[in-house]
Amino acid sequence: MNSSQLSSVDGPDRLCVSEHGQSIPSRVLHLRQLPVDVTEQEVLALADPFGRVSKLITLKAKKQGFVEMASEEAAVTMMNYYASIQPTIRNQPVYIQYSTHRELKTDNLTNQRAALHGISGVAVHSGNMASGGEGRAACQSPVLRIIVENLFYPVTLEVLQQIFSKFGSVLKIITFTRNNQFQALLQFSEAIHAQHAKTSLDGQNIYNGCCTLRIDFSKLSALNVKYNNDKSRDFTRADLPTGEMDPTTAFSVALPPYGASAFPPTFHQHTGLPMTAIPSSLVSPPRVSLQVAPPAVHSVLLVSNLNPESISPHCLFILFGVYGDVQRVKILFNKKENALVQMSDATQAQLAMSHLNGQRLHGNVMRVMLSKHPVVQLPRGRAGQEEQALTRDFSGSSLHRFKKPGSKNFNNIFPPSATLHLSNIPSSASEEDLKDLFSSSGFTVVAFKFFQKDRKMALMQLASVEEAIEALIALHDHQLDHNQHLRVSFSKSTI
Repeated sequence: MNSSQLSSVDGPDRLCVSEHGQSIPSRVLHLRQLPVDVTEQEVLALADPFGRVSKLITLKAKKQGFVEMASEEAAVTMMNYYASIQPTIRNQPVYIQYSTHRELKTDNLTNQRAALHGISGVAVHSGNMASGGEGRAACQSPVLRIIVENLFYPVTLEVLQQIFSKFGSVLKIITFTRNNQFQALLQFSEAIHAQHAKTSLDGQNIYNGCCTLRIDFSKLSALNVKYNNDKSRDFTRADLPTGEMDPTTAFSVALPPYGASAFPPTFHQHTGLPMTAIPSSLVSPPRVSLQVAPPAVHSVLLVSNLNPESISPHCLFILFGVYGDVQRVKILFNKKENALVQMSDATQAQLAMSHLNGQRLHGNVMRVMLSKHPVVQLPRGRAGQEEQALTRDFSGSSLHRFKKPGSKNFNNIFPPSATLHLSNIPSSASEEDLKDLFSSSGFTVVAFKFFQKDRKMALMQLASVEEAIEALIALHDHQLDHNQHLRVSFSKSTI
């Protein structure tokens, strides 16, 4: 329904007056800052989980819309929900408030009802296409089935929890690989949260141009998690053991065949056409990536609970440089346990945050979160010598790992572990030389192994993850001979 179909009594000028400050409940909700080419299906998807929609009007030229719910109770539920969770369409924030109108009066109401019924059928029964006839019942499941396509960066259980908890309380997650695809089952506390997460996230990229989410409702009504580890987690049970898990034992019923064929045909998000029916230039991944935690646009991290006696800008540059190219580091002059780290982009900031938050450095558990600052400011000319030493610009450093497009380093990004990957080892360096290098620096070498086919690389296992973090900081770029410097990163392997 567009503005040309409005009745003469309730013309578009009256409908679009500003309604700021209006808080009297009404069945009619006013939506602002919609995408200029928004579809009725996208607007309806925001409202459908809360009850039946009676009327729907979009005024695309004004980027506004009006939704009339079948009951005031449904409208109040919707408003209460979106008061704590920012609704979005195509990653663009949408603002919703009660309208001054008690009902929407439109011309051609018969045609509108028919159109609305058609729209509702698409939104409400989308689960029917994807799950072989589950229909509306499937939409009521609080469990989502997630496939991550184009898996360029690793996607951890913690990353999924951060993404999906934006839409409600995440109770349990199980991750596994099936049909050579990374998959997950995720249970919300309420089915309505699962519905909203699916509507908002299906088809979105976690990181720029990669890690695309394909989301469907699961046939399971609940997950039975037996272990809390890096593959499964029950956030309501801190007492569960951490054992190796066979994915087929983690469910109360047998797993259905979750392959790519279980999903409906993929449609382009702007044209609405099947992917096979549009030119390849249109199907490149969207530029806008789904950021794991707001605000999405910033690339500056706030790192807190550092050890002020041991920390330095160079230390943070080396550690955070494992996950992206660090541009600037600033240790706060009056609060030296806090620092700002500026990465090259928001994707790298997100990777660093997801892997380093909660890790122990110099005896302290680091806290890493996105900062409100868009950039790290360099000290002014009048700053003292100590303050200037606490801020470093690393933008021209030769130690950036990801400055070359397509670098193989992109494929070797792993969480901190006790096992380090050593590379760029000169032929003159022996196993004893490398062990002595680490042990003389105060680290306990538990195991060592050269790569069988390439002695320029080796694995070294230390006594703990904390030791490995400090060893990486201390010995990455260490000069082994006159022209070769050691390269150190975290490994996913064990010896």
